[in-house]
Amino acid sequence: MTASPKQRIVVGLSGGVDSAVTAHLLKQQGHEVVGIFMKNWEDDDDSEYCSSNVDFVDAAAVADVIGIEIEHVNFAAEYKDRVFAEFLREYEAGRTPNPDVLCNAEIKFKAFLDHAMRVGAEKIATGHYARVRHNPATGLHELLKGLDPAKDQSYFLHRLNQAQLSRTLFPVGELRKTEVRRIAEEIGLPNAKKKDSTGICFIGERPFREFLNRYIQHAPGPILDDRGRRLGQHVGLSFYTLGQRQGLGIGGVKEKGAQRGGGEHAPWFVARKEVERNVLRVVQGHDHPWLLSHTLQATDASWVAGHPPAAGACAAKTRYRQQDAACTVAQAEGRDFALAFPEAQWAVTPGQSAVLYDGEVCLGGGVITAAGSDAGPV
Repeated sequence: MTASPKQRIVVGLSGGVDSAVTAHLLKQQGHEVVGIFMKNWEDDDDSEYCSSNVDFVDAAAVADVIGIEIEHVNFAAEYKDRVFAEFLREYEAGRTPNPDVLCNAEIKFKAFLDHAMRVGAEKIATGHYARVRHNPATGLHELLKGLDPAKDQSYFLHRLNQAQLSRTLFPVGELRKTEVRRIAEEIGLPNAKKKDSTGICFIGERPFREFLNRYIQHAPGPILDDRGRRLGQHVGLSFYTLGQRQGLGIGGVKEKGAQRGGGEHAPWFVARKEVERNVLRVVQGHDHPWLLSHTLQATDASWVAGHPPAAGACAAKTRYRQQDAACTVAQAEGRDFALAFPEAQWAVTPGQSAVLYDGEVCLGGGVITAAGSDAGPV
C-alpha cells in the first residue's frame, strides 16, 4: 500500500535494515519523513545484553544517510505497565505469553501512533513484513500477509484495529527480504548487512532463565512422565514451555520399548504443566498423544474487522513460523472462540496466540487457554 500524495509520515526507526529501507522508500515517494527511535526498556542500559544504545546509533546513522530528522522517544514506562507486567503475570500462571504481539498492540501502534499524531503525522510506518489494503466493497482496511512468506509478520500484528490500520503503512511488506537488503546496499546504508534481531526485545541475547530469575518467584517440583513415574526435578514451571526438549536434565532416563510413539532412545518433551500441584509432565517421542491437539479454546479475541468471522472453515496458526492449518471456527461468544483441526496440531501452548486467516487476509485472533482433551468439546 502506498500513501497518497505528499504526507507527513513518522517512521519507527529501530536501527535495523527493514525500518531503514521503509524510511528511504517513503522519502523517494516524496513524503515528508520523520524518524522516531522508540526506547522501550531501560532497566539495564549498561548491560552487555541491552542493545538499545547501539541500535539508536545505527538509527541515527541511517537518518543521516537518508536525510531525515530523528527523534528519540522513551516509552519505557508504558512498556513496563502495559507489556512487561502482563508478560510476568502470564509466566507466573504457568502460561507462555508472546510479548511481541502485546508490544505491537500497546506500544508501536498505540503509544507510538498517539505520539506521531501529536507531532502532526498523517500516517506512521514501520518495517514489518505485512500489508494493508482498503476493501472498497466493505469499506474496511484489511491486514494482509507480507509478500515474502519466509518473513511474514502478520501473526504479530493481528490485534491491530481499523483505526490503527487506516493510519499505518508497511512499505517493505511488498518486497522480499533479499530485495530490501539490495536496496540498503545500493543506497549505502550503514546497517545494510546488520543481522536481524531475534528473541524478545527486553531480554536480548541473554539466557532466558537467568533473566526470569530476577523477576519471578519459582518453586522446584517433580518431573513426572505420562505414567506418573518421577524422572527428576524441575526448577520452576515458569521456565518451561510445551514442546521443549532441551534443558530438562533427564537425558539419561530411558523408556523401555517403543510405546506411545517413543523408543528406547527417543527424546523427552514437555507435555503438560500441572500448576496447582507444581508438577511438570514429560513424554517420550515427538508424536506422543499428549503433544497433539485437534481442538483449542482461546480468549481475549481481537478481530481486524471489528467483529468475529462467521462460523465455518478457515485457517489458523498457533505459533509463528508455522504453516497455516485448515480448521473450523465455532461461533465466537464475546471474546472467546474455539477451533477444531482435522489434522492434529503439535504442542499447542496456552498463552500463545491463535491467529486466523482467510487466504492472505489476517482476520485476527486471541490467546490460547486450552488445547486437546483439556479444551473440551468445540
